[in-house]
Amino acid sequence: MYDISTLGICIFATCMGKKKLQRFEELRTLERVFQPEGMFLDRVYELRGNWNKKVFNNNQPLILELGCGKGEYTVGLAKRNPQNNYIGVDIKGARIWRGAKTINDENILNAAFLRTHIDQLAAFFDTNEIAEIWITFPDPQPQLSRTRKRLTSPKFLTIYKRLLAPGGVIHLKTDNRPLYEYTLEVIKAEGLELISHSDDIYSDHKEGVLTEVQTTYEKRFLAQGLSIHHIAFGLNTQQA
Repeated sequence: MYDISTLGICIFATCMGKKKLQRFEELRTLERVFQPEGMFLDRVYELRGNWNKKVFNNNQPLILELGCGKGEYTVGLAKRNPQNNYIGVDIKGARIWRGAKTINDENILNAAFLRTHIDQLAAFFDTNEIAEIWITFPDPQPQLSRTRKRLTSPKFLTIYKRLLAPGGVIHLKTDNRPLYEYTLEVIKAEGLELISHSDDIYSDHKEGVLTEVQTTYEKRFLAQGLSIHHIAFGLNTQQA
């Protein structure tokens, strides 16, 4: 027999499972949500190089949020900057649902969501197609054995470099001090352009989207008294 606590957990898990299934089903009906099937190791996606033309019907700068989760930055940036187009990228459909629902409910036409693995980005975006990249509160992958999985590791920077247009900027926003310091070390070691950095954007009184747009995780970290770090850098090597 189940005790009351075990039964409660089972009921909660069942409800959560049903909610996820409902969100997956609704995702299929929402506009500007793309969920390609299968891996893209030896093929390219049909919209590669044509996102602006076929999805947004304009030629505005295209900006990505990687590991977008619920898409708070994708939505927030799109609302504030109608002159740009934004795509949130994440593999977790249940998370993407929240942002996708918002852009549909509020008719935010310059935002979309793509469900795929970040290491497959080259199959979805063409050379120089991306103007800017945001990496907001990614998994810091703290174990040394998982260094290559950090979204600011040389492995991923090589992928971004093929897609990012000349002069394009990458933003990292994180609460994780080791990831912040690791990224600064990578930028220096790779001879990349460090545009700006802050180990506490709120103490530095940064204005605009850095502090005005907050993710669910960020609000939680701020409530715990943690500092929020930011780095902006380019992938063009520094001039000697």
